[in-house]
Amino acid sequence: MNVTSNTKDYIVIKALEDGVQVIGLTRGTDTRFHHAEKLDKGEIMVAQFTEHTSAVKIRGKAVIQSSHGEIRNDEL
Repeated sequence: MNVTSNTKDYIVIKALEDGVQVIGLTRGTDTRFHHAEKLDKGEIMVAQFTEHTSAVKIRGKAVIQSSHGEIRNDEL
């Protein structure tokens, strides 16, 4: 992913249960948590990868959509 371009990648996360955690991880030599959200069942979050965010960790049952397709982690 080219983070210097004008278009950044987005992901859409839909919670399939209460308490889904979405955690943003920093970019750079030390990967750290920099933001966290909790979603309840049915809530949707749109997240963007930026020059500060290199990864997103998702805990709980959710559907994740991106330009690369859809992933479901509802078989926990």
